[in-house]
Amino acid sequence: MAEAKTLLISMLLSLLLLLLLTISIEEVQCLQHKAVYSVKKLQWRKLSHTLKCHPQKSRRDKGSLTLEMKHCDYCSEKTQTWDKVIRNRLISDNSRVHYLQAKIKKQVPGKMVYSTKDEIPLYSGVKLLTLNYIITLQLGKRNMTVLVDTGSDLTWVQCDPCKLCYSQQDPILNPGLSRSYKSVACNSSSCQSLEGATGFAGVCGADQKNSCNYVVNYGDGSYTRGELGRERLYVGKTYVKDFVFGCGRNNKGLFGGASGILGLGRINLSLISQTYKKFDGVFSYCLPSTEVDSSGSLTFGRDASVYKNSTPISYTKMISNPEPSTFYFLNLTGFSIGGVAIQAPGFATGRTLIDSGTVISRLVPSVYNALKTEFLKQFSGYPTAPSYSILDTCFNLSAYENVNIPTLNMHFEDTVKVNVDVLGMFYFAKDDASQVCLALASLSSEDEVGIIGNFQQRNLRIVYDTKKSNVGFAEEACSYT
Repeated sequence: MAEAKTLLISMLLSLLLLLLLTISIEEVQCLQHKAVYSVKKLQWRKLSHTLKCHPQKSRRDKGSLTLEMKHCDYCSEKTQTWDKVIRNRLISDNSRVHYLQAKIKKQVPGKMVYSTKDEIPLYSGVKLLTLNYIITLQLGKRNMTVLVDTGSDLTWVQCDPCKLCYSQQDPILNPGLSRSYKSVACNSSSCQSLEGATGFAGVCGADQKNSCNYVVNYGDGSYTRGELGRERLYVGKTYVKDFVFGCGRNNKGLFGGASGILGLGRINLSLISQTYKKFDGVFSYCLPSTEVDSSGSLTFGRDASVYKNSTPISYTKMISNPEPSTFYFLNLTGFSIGGVAIQAPGFATGRTLIDSGTVISRLVPSVYNALKTEFLKQFSGYPTAPSYSILDTCFNLSAYENVNIPTLNMHFEDTVKVNVDVLGMFYFAKDDASQVCLALASLSSEDEVGIIGNFQQRNLRIVYDTKKSNVGFAEEACSYT
């Protein structure tokens, strides 16, 4: 009897020891997938405003051209309250997401009657009142600061004479002063390509030159209308003859102080298509943070030796559509938080859009809810805060100097794992850190297409190879220098 009791006690002690050992291992594993970060260093700095955009730099390295890239707020001369600025960013971003979903589903209206390698500096666009990114190009002899957009094909800038133009930092382009500018005829192949590039067919203008008129409508009510033109384009020091672009005579919307948009889409009139022979259909970027003095780079060409990535580039294939598509679709197979894999039926949808113009990543409800649940489980103990606009997972971190943040990883087809930089995890709704939100949001339904936004692309080298139809990821501390 005594021996049996002793054996029972010994077994219980062994089980308790095993349980404690298991918990200890789990805690160690959890700590391996967490890191302590200073709240002050994660906060956005309030922006001072300049009166003029300074042209971003460019350089040639080993046959590649690099353009300096900044956040577009770098150029805004308008002064707004902090609350208004950061709320407007999310309102505009939500409008873009609705526009993209409609365009993907072919719901945007159709017709309307009416191998050299190069690299460029890339800047954060914070001072242009939007979270897109800007670079400087030269059309004719004019410097143009333009928003970089992988979700657009047509490149356009505002032109004089202008019936309606928003305020921009650079002088408006006047094609009448350029000997190299030419109008594009409405019976040309470029004009016929407009419908695929913009969703609207080109139409003949009323002028004697029979020029090709275009229109592009965006989801937030923004638009540009004008005629197609051809002009000398200088990408850094690389010359592109007869570049087809939109000369906007009637423009309205939330483009901040930028001159227009640079289209980096996959088809028709995009810069990538028009320079395919020069750049071999390859470009990459490294997006900087929203700090005014931070800069990244936009690189054209296949030479990867100019990158400053700290990890090897891992490639996942693009998902091809039955029809030609502007967009870059990838197969997002999963997320992991703190090393814990997220399970959700939404990963079976098969395609996710990666987009430089969307700010906050959008996930289908089943994926977002599973990710949110696991994040709250691991980021426990911190006081919650009210939801903010589209962001519903918020905390009050004003009393903390440091926070323990679990890692966030995206998993793509071909066993590609991408570590999301900590700067892409939290959106500071209040500058005193009393309302800090997880920088991810849910879509309204399972049949919508998930989007990887630029907030979660920070400090990554992302390579788009349209020739091989794949996208590569590597970690890189984004800096032009």
